[in-house]
Amino acid sequence: MHIMAPGKGFEHGRALRQQQTETEKLFWEVVRSGRLEGLKFRRQHPIGPFIADFYCHEHKLVVELDGSVHDEAEQKAYDENRDYWMTEYGLTVLRFTNESVIDDLDTVKQQIRQLILTL
Repeated sequence: MHIMAPGKGFEHGRALRQQQTETEKLFWEVVRSGRLEGLKFRRQHPIGPFIADFYCHEHKLVVELDGSVHDEAEQKAYDENRDYWMTEYGLTVLRFTNESVIDDLDTVKQQIRQLILTL
């Protein structure tokens, strides 16, 4: 899905893939090449004016990994707007804290599996 994604969004996504956080690297190793239930995820994928951390086109699923900056009021408001925009275009957004990915990756994977069954 590239709804209204500007050309610069693809350049920015490429740059972000080169600067992944440790949590993003860990999650990518779990989902890349269909390793999670055969799902194909793209990382740092432009969707409209935003860049999704991870995106599964088949199920129109966006997975966001949130560090502590997402606890700040301004960032929360931005995230809410972004999630609203994505859901208006028929996407489902799942958010996980970095801590949950690092400390309880099995639960994160299970929540994704369960959601996929309902989509």
